[in-house]
Amino acid sequence: MPKIFPIGGGKGGIGKSFISASLGALIAERGPKTAVIDLDLGTSNLHTLLGIQNPPSGIDGFLKKTTSKLADMAVPTTTPNLFFISSLHCSMEIANLFYAQKVKLIGAIRNLPFEYILLDLGAGTNYNTLDFFLTASQGIFICTPEPTSIENAFRFIKAAYLRKIKRIIKTRAFNSAVKHAMADTPQKRLQSDGIIDLVLKYDPEKEPVLRTRLGRFSFQFILNQFRKNIDPALGEKIETVCNRHFYSNFRFLGNISYDERVVESIFSKKLYIRKYPHTATSADLKKIAAAITQNTPGGGSGTA
Repeated sequence: MPKIFPIGGGKGGIGKSFISASLGALIAERGPKTAVIDLDLGTSNLHTLLGIQNPPSGIDGFLKKTTSKLADMAVPTTTPNLFFISSLHCSMEIANLFYAQKVKLIGAIRNLPFEYILLDLGAGTNYNTLDFFLTASQGIFICTPEPTSIENAFRFIKAAYLRKIKRIIKTRAFNSAVKHAMADTPQKRLQSDGIIDLVLKYDPEKEPVLRTRLGRFSFQFILNQFRKNIDPALGEKIETVCNRHFYSNFRFLGNISYDERVVESIFSKKLYIRKYPHTATSADLKKIAAAITQNTPGGGSGTA
């Protein structure tokens, strides 16, 4: 079973693709056969950060049934052990996947023959993005140290957490009164703590089950574009707050220092860690790649 790490966040421009490409290359350098998959459907650009100018057919070929195996769409990169699956050639409608297509794609990802799989997700909290984030038993979210980015990150966490709770209740033998109450509550008013209150009211003996299932999921996070004037303990503080308020586990993976040369490397279509291997930013990325590979449970299934 591959170790799958979806990489998401609450907004665009926070460096998800940069981090996906960099960590994919650094993990592959350590020996494991690794794949990075562009799931920023409709606005894919991961190939550019990997230095691939014209990627061949990828997810589009799999969904169009050109091949029955998603693994056939994985192409080698210039980094040994690193493979890439593109979504560049998908139609613009790909951002609105049908449910059956999404289930098929998630199932295929879980069965890919790689040791590590990184999923570069799109911004926001639409259902497709959240379900891709919940593909495995852990997910990584990215934010920058600015208050607006942290606020958006919390929205993303709450949306993913709520989606996880609803999935658990839908697929497990919870009291029908809980499911009916959820169905009768407008989506905009549904909150994770409200659903837990419903369980405590109508099905209290199942509350430990819900707590256990949520506890199996791990939110890991990275603070990107970190500057020297920012509180160095900010990540640990966010971790503490999240672990206090959620049943799931939160783990701070580290800061990635700000470097204006990141933009330069993107324009040159070269991996930053290759172009500038001895910078503080590259050192930060290497530490995070080491933390992921040295302390990872089995990727497992994102099912409840």
